[in-house]
Amino acid sequence: MGTYLDSIVAGHRAAAERDERSVHDLLVAAEGVPATRGFGEALRAGAALRVIAEIKRRSPSKGDLNPGLDPADVAAQYEAGGAACLSVLTDVEHFGGSADDLRAARASCALPVLRKDFTVDERDVVDARLMGADAILLIVAALDDEELRRFHSLATHLGLDALVEVHDERELERAVDAGASIIGVNQRDLTTFEIDRELAVKLAPRMPEGATIVAESGIRGVDDARTVAAAGYHAVLVGESVVTSGDHASAVRSLAEVAR
Repeated sequence: MGTYLDSIVAGHRAAAERDERSVHDLLVAAEGVPATRGFGEALRAGAALRVIAEIKRRSPSKGDLNPGLDPADVAAQYEAGGAACLSVLTDVEHFGGSADDLRAARASCALPVLRKDFTVDERDVVDARLMGADAILLIVAALDDEELRRFHSLATHLGLDALVEVHDERELERAVDAGASIIGVNQRDLTTFEIDRELAVKLAPRMPEGATIVAESGIRGVDDARTVAAAGYHAVLVGESVVTSGDHASAVRSLAEVAR
């Protein structure tokens, strides 16, 4: 891992060490939470490319994107544009997100919601379920093999889907070994912020049969979406291009009309 990911993950691990809450107590609380909406199922439905539209106020690389957004309004517009799922940043320090953003977005629509954050502890997984998320993100580069398997298993136990994110072939192998069935290829190098728009296509032939695959980062518009759809991807996760658009619904609709 490089400096960028190292520093963010270190901060989350330090916060987890200070967290005195009992995992057992959180699991008991999660027993009464309503059923999830089926994130993975939504990505496999239909013949068109599925769009995971992201609610993101800012990013470490670009700074402010849409800091004053109303998550409920943006989520409703994404849904109107044909998004299959939402992704909501809940990292406070680096992305300006919050659990309240996720709750507000989910309450305003019927779409499954991915909690986009840096999962480093069992309590992160259960917290996602408690705040109403339908799926969590597991970044292979941020976890060792034991953590990856443990968090994936816990998510499954709780009824959450897990989008397991990889950046290269070795990480893909680790994701498969951990039992990942929804695999995302992040085309952004988390050490340099550079985008490799050929990475998703390069890794497509390496994907395990039956996996639901998602292209992340570097999807600027319809042409990029068509390229990854032609390579076999079921979905794209798109943030900057849709959250900064003056017409969120139209920005999503143009991608959601791409055949796969």
